[in-house]
Amino acid sequence: MSFGRFSRIASALGGAAALTLLPEAMAFAQDAAAAAPPTPDKADTGFMFVATTIVLLMTIPGLALFYGGLVRTKNMLALLMQVFAIVCVVALIWVTYGYSMAFTNGGALNDYVGGFSKLFLAGVTPSSLAATFSNGVYIPELSFVAFQMTFACITPALIVGAVAERMKFSAVMVFVILWVTFVYFPMAHMVWYWGGPDVFADAAKAGEPKLSEVLADAGLLFKWGALDFAGGTVVHINAGIAGLVGALIVGKRVGYGTEPMPPHSLTLTMVGASLLWFGWFGFNCGSNLEISVTAVIAMINTFVATAAAGVAWMLAEWIVKGKPSLLGLASGVVAGLVAVTPAAGFAGAMGSIVLGLVAGVVCFIFCTGIKNLFGYDDSLDVFGVHAVGGIIGAIGTGILVSPDLGGSGLADYTSKPGELVAGSYDMATQVLIQSKAVGFTILWTGIISAILFLLIKFTIGLRPVVDGEREGLDITDHGERAYHY
Repeated sequence: MSFGRFSRIASALGGAAALTLLPEAMAFAQDAAAAAPPTPDKADTGFMFVATTIVLLMTIPGLALFYGGLVRTKNMLALLMQVFAIVCVVALIWVTYGYSMAFTNGGALNDYVGGFSKLFLAGVTPSSLAATFSNGVYIPELSFVAFQMTFACITPALIVGAVAERMKFSAVMVFVILWVTFVYFPMAHMVWYWGGPDVFADAAKAGEPKLSEVLADAGLLFKWGALDFAGGTVVHINAGIAGLVGALIVGKRVGYGTEPMPPHSLTLTMVGASLLWFGWFGFNCGSNLEISVTAVIAMINTFVATAAAGVAWMLAEWIVKGKPSLLGLASGVVAGLVAVTPAAGFAGAMGSIVLGLVAGVVCFIFCTGIKNLFGYDDSLDVFGVHAVGGIIGAIGTGILVSPDLGGSGLADYTSKPGELVAGSYDMATQVLIQSKAVGFTILWTGIISAILFLLIKFTIGLRPVVDGEREGLDITDHGERAYHY
């Protein structure tokens, strides 16, 4: 739910599997720039400022209103409170130790998690720099810290939609603190941590031994060559699977299946969905970390894939249920945004439309038929939209990156150091890598999230008492109401 994530790929040594150079994963090539520090371009810095602030907008109020409108009146304020509080708490955790865990070298555990060399932002100054995806182009590191922070904030906020209306506030906050620490920060490191293009270019000039050392200083999924432009694995599959696990362990809402539980305000849901679409341009375009043609590619893909998914869901619902609904259209729009996230900077516009059409139909099936078949209470369809849409997008990226389908191909920073060129591409190999990354993400977040939910269940408890849940979390947890009429 990520950040300058233009997962570019460098061909590995001797024609081995390609190595992904992801946008988010930027470890900052400060050593390479130490002799003559480059000056960040003001346009790139301004671009990151705008992208960061509109990603915050997509969370508060965007996500909060989207979710809030979908719950019952008695739980509206509680949902708004959960999302708002998550943003505040995770922002503080991020600058305390989260950024360091995600984007520094973790020593013996570097494949899986970073270290604590930048604890409390140690060494991050107004003059320190972060690499982009172009050789010799840098942005202020503080802008990268802030941009990444917005992704760290929105990802756990996505999870609460799956357990909405029956998980008490204290349990939500304890879970979020543990989850970002043991699930999100390591996943961000594994997918996005690398040395930056100049480090790879300089290492390539030094020959294979030096290049091997540089390749070793990267996260595990990065080494595999997994492509993720803006967070299909780290944000959406990660949050979606955690949401499903939570829905199963927390259990169904009191009255689920026997009492009507319609959304209390589809008007607010539509406003929230619109803000999500607007903010997603910061999410996807900002993941390029600089103003360039790739940011423009991400922009057009974020338009057309989203529109295609919204139309596909609307038509599927119209055919199956006889009428198209605003809720269905809004849900399809979000499914399209999710699916295009990992592919935003890699796919062509026509490929993105196909991706959106597929995501709209498949997510509709999961949020209706599959959900009803298995009977789990994923309150706001976090699994059906974010996990399923993220899986479609992540695997689809391995197909749509193909130049033959209008995609960008794989970037190669090593064959011509200092110059971005297209590397070799094999669709079957890349799809296999993408699938492997998806499987790993599902296992990582699924297992650890289950442990965390169970830990809280058997300590402070996950749910309010039955009477409290019936009265509503607004009063039970917060002693106030969203509405007075």
